[in-house]
Amino acid sequence: MRRRTFMSLLGGASVAWPLAARAQQAAMPTIGHLNPTSPEMDSDRLRGFRQGLKETGFVEGENVAVAYRWADGQYDRLPALVEDLVHRKVALIVVAGTTAAALAAKAATAMIPIVFIAAEDPVKLGLVASLARPGGNATGVNFFSAELVGKRLELMRELIPGAARVAVLVNPANASSAQATVRDVEAAARDIGLQVRVFGTSTSREIDEAFETLARERHDFLIVSPDPFLSNRRVQIVVLTARHAIPAIFTRRDIAEAGGLISYGANNMDAHRQLGVYAGRILKGAKPADLPVVQSTRFELVINAQTARTLGLTVPPTLIARADEVIE
Repeated sequence: MRRRTFMSLLGGASVAWPLAARAQQAAMPTIGHLNPTSPEMDSDRLRGFRQGLKETGFVEGENVAVAYRWADGQYDRLPALVEDLVHRKVALIVVAGTTAAALAAKAATAMIPIVFIAAEDPVKLGLVASLARPGGNATGVNFFSAELVGKRLELMRELIPGAARVAVLVNPANASSAQATVRDVEAAARDIGLQVRVFGTSTSREIDEAFETLARERHDFLIVSPDPFLSNRRVQIVVLTARHAIPAIFTRRDIAEAGGLISYGANNMDAHRQLGVYAGRILKGAKPADLPVVQSTRFELVINAQTARTLGLTVPPTLIARADEVIE
């Protein structure tokens, strides 16, 4: 009798244990991760995001799940991707870059918390009520593009003192970002007497055509706007800058590492670490409305000295001294 009772209890436990495990797994919160690029483009950013999560006590696959949605530079896919995350009833949505993705998430839900990265003023974009008190379901990290654009122009004028004509490569499909870039470049260029020529490119063929015109018109240097499609085409762009001997400045250090001349921009790994920190804090009960938008303060200058030599440029010692990294 006792043996039958013991076996009955043991049998009940064998059923209860899997049920308990499944219940624990079901209770694991899921973060929706909306990214306009592709996984291979953002390995460093993902590492930063996961580091931020870990700092707040969350480890992907152990006590939090992440549902990744990648647009591969196709902005028309963003609304459907974010709607899918909303339908899944994720605990929050992390928007890893671009204004278009942040606006798509904001338009899709007023209930699910959103953590974004924005290069433009999130107040003017309508993402938050104010930087100190966001007041809604969204908060995140911001670095003002206008200040960075002016700095990029100054760096290129220091490298090429006689420069008079600058070209700008933007993606019209990313309308808000393209318009902001053009506005900021034109304003900053006007202050230092530079002429600006804008090239809109949304396909690989248009990039090729733009560079043919760039070479023919002999612009002094090129600014490549911070756009996921253009970042995805970084190898093509770097090859074309070398082929046509066009000095170019980029926003991401990985493009300088891939052969681009110079990059200057926010430390992306640190910015995405902050996304992870805010995501973790929200999972623990914090409200986006009460989390101030973080101002990115870590910017890095990377110079590819080998590319400079190939282009016949001598990098001034003052510029070398200010660089965070010089690639030989």
